[in-house]
Amino acid sequence: MLIANHTSMVDIMLMLAVVKNPFVFVGKKELAKLPLFGFFYKRTCILVDRNSAKSRQAVFLRAQRRLKTGLSICIFPEGGVPEEHVFLDVFKDGAFRLAINHKIPVVPLTFADNKKRFSYTFFSGGPGKMRVKIHKFLLTDTLYVKDTKDLNNKARSIILNQLKAFEIN
Repeated sequence: MLIANHTSMVDIMLMLAVVKNPFVFVGKKELAKLPLFGFFYKRTCILVDRNSAKSRQAVFLRAQRRLKTGLSICIFPEGGVPEEHVFLDVFKDGAFRLAINHKIPVVPLTFADNKKRFSYTFFSGGPGKMRVKIHKFLLTDTLYVKDTKDLNNKARSIILNQLKAFEIN
């Protein structure tokens, strides 16, 4: 289970560039409506309607099928790109519950500069480094569903601390 902070439209491309193992994104179904992008998006991602409990449950089944074929899963646990002023939003539990249920490790990644390089604010950003830190795997083989929030907090803490370290440097 690949997870990262979500700060920019470039996050998806950067994830594809730095992770060498094949994976599939879990993403919100609204993006499938975008012209051209949506055509490819809905054929390569596991789509979820975040307002539907049935859709969220179906993600578990689709993810299980993809995992059995050897693919990893990537979820941005903030559930979308937060407001510009938010440093790191609260993480939703879905990625962590999925990882625990399927006994797969969580791999936190921290994207340090994406908001500075290519934010959602028009005419902002610019060229420069895009630093990424791939953290140690968080193992889930001894965890249970009751441990979901602890795993969530641990992963968020790792990413938050790395973001703070990047700010200093």
